[in-house]
Amino acid sequence: MIDFYEEYKKKLMTPDDAVKLIKDGDWIEYGQTASFAPACDEALAKRKDELHDVKIWCAIAPHIPEAVKADPEHKAFIYNTWHASADERREIPLGYGYFSPQLYRDQGSYYQRGYAKCNVVMISTPPMDKFGNFSFALNNSCMQEAIDAADRVIIEVIEDKPTVFGMSNDHINIKDVTAVVEGHRNTAIFPMQGITEADEKIAKIVFPYIEDGDTLQIGIGGMPNAIGLMIAESDLKDLGMHTEVMNDGYVKLYKAGVMNDSKKKIFRGKGIYSVCFGSRELYDYMDYNMGMLSLPMGMVNDPFIIRQYDHFVSINGCIACDLYGQVSSESVGTRQISGTGGQLDFVTGAYMAEHGKSFLTMPAEFTDKNGNKHSNIKPIFTDGDIITTPRSQTQYLATEYGVAFLAGKTTWQRAEEIIGIAAPQYRDDLIKSAEKMHIWRSSNKR
Repeated sequence: MIDFYEEYKKKLMTPDDAVKLIKDGDWIEYGQTASFAPACDEALAKRKDELHDVKIWCAIAPHIPEAVKADPEHKAFIYNTWHASADERREIPLGYGYFSPQLYRDQGSYYQRGYAKCNVVMISTPPMDKFGNFSFALNNSCMQEAIDAADRVIIEVIEDKPTVFGMSNDHINIKDVTAVVEGHRNTAIFPMQGITEADEKIAKIVFPYIEDGDTLQIGIGGMPNAIGLMIAESDLKDLGMHTEVMNDGYVKLYKAGVMNDSKKKIFRGKGIYSVCFGSRELYDYMDYNMGMLSLPMGMVNDPFIIRQYDHFVSINGCIACDLYGQVSSESVGTRQISGTGGQLDFVTGAYMAEHGKSFLTMPAEFTDKNGNKHSNIKPIFTDGDIITTPRSQTQYLATEYGVAFLAGKTTWQRAEEIIGIAAPQYRDDLIKSAEKMHIWRSSNKR
């Protein structure tokens, strides 16, 4: 029988020694969100003059890795993200890295099929249990697929990281680890995004569509936060969670008693998630909580699993839409803001559910850096904006001026619905554009 603690001691290294396992040309998986290995990252930064062409994978990072920041010429380290966080969207246009498009449910398969390379996995975990296992904790995602593709695994142990139960691919055993580092750091905290007046108005408009017993997927951002708070203070009951990202908003729902997963047709009594990030309160809530279940992203975001919830509601933010119902949620022109993530996964799965609804929400207008206001509803995208949800799959669009239902609608019906939720001062110009595009009938409302 393996003596797990002896195995642990044999593999225990300093951060400086552990990162010596990394070679020129390697692809390193840093994990996602709060799975950064901070002590190892700092140690790797010291090797910037020794290494060449090392590529780093990450997503929704708490910050740009220290290794990347230490190498402004990017000869040693090249950064690549699957989904941009606030720090990443600020730094990538300055030359700190690149974006990799994906549907979130497919990311693991890229490693399995060899489409995306991974030589080294370097992540943080909670301490090892008595059976030699390290929980993936806050980041199930596609860690197993990355580990299967890699030939070296570096684990940085962080004492305050929660242990969360999973159904599959939720841990790694010490026998499959190359090096262990005791980092003596804290798990990265992610502040909740602020809520604007427009977010609150949109939340009030979408809220009536949610019913007792619904299973919810609520994305990240101001509007999802606003509707989460509204639900927590409501008399709704028996709601369930099935989400790619578990965050502080859900904790408020569970603690308020409106969410208990008791009416779900599958995974009854379990809140389903794949990635988790937020406050210390959130991490403490997750620790050894048998009501939470961590699953791989390929399962959580699988539309054929989502469809098994008869009453499923998906609510996600977006950036802009056009009069055809195309939606951009990840770029402004060619400037990367976030990523496709699971939006299209959940739009697809929610529609497949018998009574499913998917909402894409945005403020009707935005103010540019010069103080000028513009409509987020455009006649057509012309500046290279990335289309996240195609018009054929957009179901509900919501702004602070109402909800547009697009499924099954013709182009002229869509134009009428969408212009109806634009800020009033832009509607006449949008109608003129729709007329030129031949998607406006003379009988349409004005």
